[in-house]
Amino acid sequence: MKTPVSFFRFSLPFLLLVLLSVFSVAHAQDEYAAVKNWETFDFAGRSIGPTEIAPLSLDDLKLVRGIVFGKHGRVFKDPDIRRYLESRPWFKADPNFKNSALNNTERKNLDVIRDAEAQKHAQVEPGDMRFYRTRTLTRKKLGNHTNAEWTVLASEIEAIHGKRFDGTPWLQQYFDERYWYHAADHYDPKGLTDVERKNLQLIDTTQKQQRHVALAPGDMELFENKLITEQMLNGLSLHELRLLRNEIYARHGRIFKTMWIQQYFGGQPWYDPKEDFKDEELSGPDKTNVETIVAYESKLHNQIGTKPMTNALLQGLFLEDVRKMRDEIYARHGKVFKDPWTQKYFASFDWYKANPSFSEASLSPVEKGNLAVIAAYEKKAVTAMSTIEG
Repeated sequence: MKTPVSFFRFSLPFLLLVLLSVFSVAHAQDEYAAVKNWETFDFAGRSIGPTEIAPLSLDDLKLVRGIVFGKHGRVFKDPDIRRYLESRPWFKADPNFKNSALNNTERKNLDVIRDAEAQKHAQVEPGDMRFYRTRTLTRKKLGNHTNAEWTVLASEIEAIHGKRFDGTPWLQQYFDERYWYHAADHYDPKGLTDVERKNLQLIDTTQKQQRHVALAPGDMELFENKLITEQMLNGLSLHELRLLRNEIYARHGRIFKTMWIQQYFGGQPWYDPKEDFKDEELSGPDKTNVETIVAYESKLHNQIGTKPMTNALLQGLFLEDVRKMRDEIYARHGKVFKDPWTQKYFASFDWYKANPSFSEASLSPVEKGNLAVIAAYEKKAVTAMSTIEG
């Protein structure tokens, strides 16, 4: 019996679809074959050793880490882990997952996995610094990073010892989401090991070199008897400029009324608070340097509202950065913010005057234009929280 030609005409596309489907399933199974056995491992009741996971690739280690959390329904931002978990029939997403769901055995197993990941990284990544408490970093091992990643790497050394970062909400949130982080009632910078101090210094130095900035918060010790110039401040954010300016006072023992600033300097090993210090005591190069920084801050503040903003100015900034610039425009007109931290942040500036009657009608054409540029950038900007997931 002859098969009609029409059979092949209509069946071939169908057969191709079937074959493609079979191939896709087989490919997916092969893709995760190396970690399949770990899906049934009892991470909550059994401890794993470094030798057990040593054969796994870096990508597979990341997925095994995802399994530990995935058993509790954690929803990952990392696309690879998220895609893998969503393909597993046992995974039940829990948007309310909290690290408190993990027991001590699971936390220790996560440490073993993260340590193995850190050893396989070509350069250190956010999340690795816990495994360098007794291992000295090299410039080659540090590699290159974004500004946010540099911030996380340096802060992680201090976060290991419980330091809080209330002055940078996204950074505090980042550490709050880490299973190993425990905020200390009183952070003591002297608790850092000698190796940690050296690593922190190397990170700070390398970050400055990569950013092409002449100085950064923490450097004013070098300028107690020297004058800084406006050119040396190029490249620093308004947040960094404020810390730099207040560092001059902090090195004389000033006690700050603004909580997050006091907390920041309270975490510096050189800070020695003095109840009797008065701002009027500042003189010589210190006083001149404060005036230079204040003038430069004012210049940047005013540019946000008086000069048209370009996309080039925003390139590379995280969502958190551009939102602060956006809020700055509103704050200049006294807007009262619903977010508590944002309101406290701007209220701590001398120039901020709360205006409950604020209306966007008070904004200038340049300010409205800049807000439009920022809004357009926000739609495509990435958040530091989604880029960094240690």
